Amino acid sequence: GLCSGIFLNLGILFYFKYYDFFIENINYVFHTDYTLKHILLPLGISFFTFQQMSFLIERYRGNAPHYPLLDYVFFVSFFPQLIAGPIVLHSELVPQLQGRQNRRFSPEGFYDGATLFILGLAKKVLLADSLAVLVNAEYDNIAMLDTPTAWIVIVWYMMELYFDFSGYCDMARGIAAMFGFRLPENFDSPFKAASVREFWRRWHMTLGGWFRKYVYIPLGGNRRGEYRTVCHLLAVWILTSVWHGSTGNFLIWGMLLWLAIVIERQLEALGVMAVLEKVPGKLLCRLFVWVYIPITWVCFG
Repeated sequence: GLCSGIFLNLGILFYFKYYDFFIENINYVFHTDYTLKHILLPLGISFFTFQQMSFLIERYRGNAPHYPLLDYVFFVSFFPQLIAGPIVLHSELVPQLQGRQNRRFSPEGFYDGATLFILGLAKKVLLADSLAVLVNAEYDNIAMLDTPTAWIVIVWYMMELYFDFSGYCDMARGIAAMFGFRLPENFDSPFKAASVREFWRRWHMTLGGWFRKYVYIPLGGNRRGEYRTVCHLLAVWILTSVWHGSTGNFLIWGMLLWLAIVIERQLEALGVMAVLEKVPGKLLCRLFVWVYIPITWVCFG
């Protein structure tokens, strides 16, 4: 039951998102000439696939009730967050649907939702899209960039990604609030982070929570020694890389982040992180995050 359901969901995701990537690598390694299908990717397939798998796992664990079909379909296909998140668990959404108070119009809820939607729209249109024009223009002339300009473009790209993604999530949460539903927050001021590990606890929190709950902890988390913990983190970051995209660039991105987190763990064990954090405002730690994270995101460009 559980294995069949997960295999079916992952199989569909693999076909639409990774089939051509797999065939390209087969052709490259074995010098074959299999035809690529250039399959169009269904909108939001990664998000609703993960939501379905989370429900299957919770049903298997006995933590999810048997919902009516329409309630389940609503949970999987709720349109505001379907395309780019946040990833929602059944326990966060379906009880709200079944609660009678959420079936009534709330002027206060509509006002709060509209405010959040406008804020997200401003992030997306005024900030992210404006930065995108600058970034794309410089990326088209990358050979002409000097070092200072290249660093400026890297930081612009980082901010573009943040305002684009967090803006969309704010819009999704705002639309949901206008309908009387509360979606989980997906960002918690990530650029205040003083370590790469803390950054990823604050960025795309629902994805990190999903992997922590359904991959990292079931593998053993940090309960089986440092070596096993590092291996569990490696598994999580490989899967995170694959989730974001099907090219080698994303794998490089994931390995850079995994490496930084492992090094931070070792520095923490040696007491070095405690010393660095004594600098007023954790300035050195935050400076490292502001340098390292943009470098990793170059792989997305």
